[in-house]
Parts: sequence; C-alpha cells; structure tokens
Amino acid sequence: MRRGASIESAPPKRIDVAGSVKADQRRDTSRPSNRASQVTDSANKPREFFIHGLTSAGRPFRPGDWAERLCGVMSCYRPGGVVAGREAMIGYSPFVRPMLVGGVKCVIVDERLKDLELMALNFVMGFARDNDLPVYEGCTLPSEQP
Repeated sequence: MRRGASIESAPPKRIDVAGSVKADQRRDTSRPSNRASQVTDSANKPREFFIHGLTSAGRPFRPGDWAERLCGVMSCYRPGGVVAGREAMIGYSPFVRPMLVGGVKCVIVDERLKDLELMALNFVMGFARDNDLPVYEGCTLPSEQP
C-alpha cells in the first residue's frame, strides 16, 4: 500500500456505474465562491472514486498492469491541457492515477475530470462497468510528514 493512501473508515459505498454522468450534473464554476466556503475546504473537497482491481468473482483483474495502462490513456486530461515541446511533461493526470490499496491495484478518479472532459469520466466509469470492477467513493489521505 502506498504510504498516505487509505480508504475512509466508513463502510465502502459501492457506486452504480451503470448510468453515465449527465452534463447537467456539472458544477457551476462561473460564480465566485464566498469566504465561508474557503474556510471549510474539506467539505468542498472533490469526491474521489476508487476503481478496485478485483472482479465481483473476487479474482484480480488482468492484465496485471491494467491500472497503469488506463491511467496512461487518460494522462492527457490534466489542468492546462497537454503541453508540447521542451515544456512537455511525462506522467499521469492528477485526475486519474494508479494506486495500491491493501495490496490490490486501484485507479483513483477525481470527480473534477468531468469539468475538464465529461466523456473522459464516462469512459473511465464505463471501463469499470464493462469489466465488472467495483467502484467505491472514498478519499486519499495526505502523507504524514516526519
């Protein structure tokens, strides 16, 4: 398990990914936020979804590098878009990233992906649904500083 990664202690809530995210569910970001909402930042933290690498039959999803492949495909969906040339960056999107949770490969999907590209979020959730992978809502915890 990667240090600092954890699923919140409440019992996991499985997300039904049968339906896709609708365009009218996007957050309205055109209005400025007030000071009170900035103080309670944890209440406004975007949701994260964990695509768990065990099928409903309890078997590990194959191929073994599925999480890295999926995150590699989604790497261009990042704030500011793709940069070319000398400033180009190789790495995963901050919205879709692989992680080990309890020794099981998972993909963490940040809900802000839908604000960037709704079809990208629908693709990732459709991948989970088509491959019989459970999706849980959770949060990652910051790493402890020594």
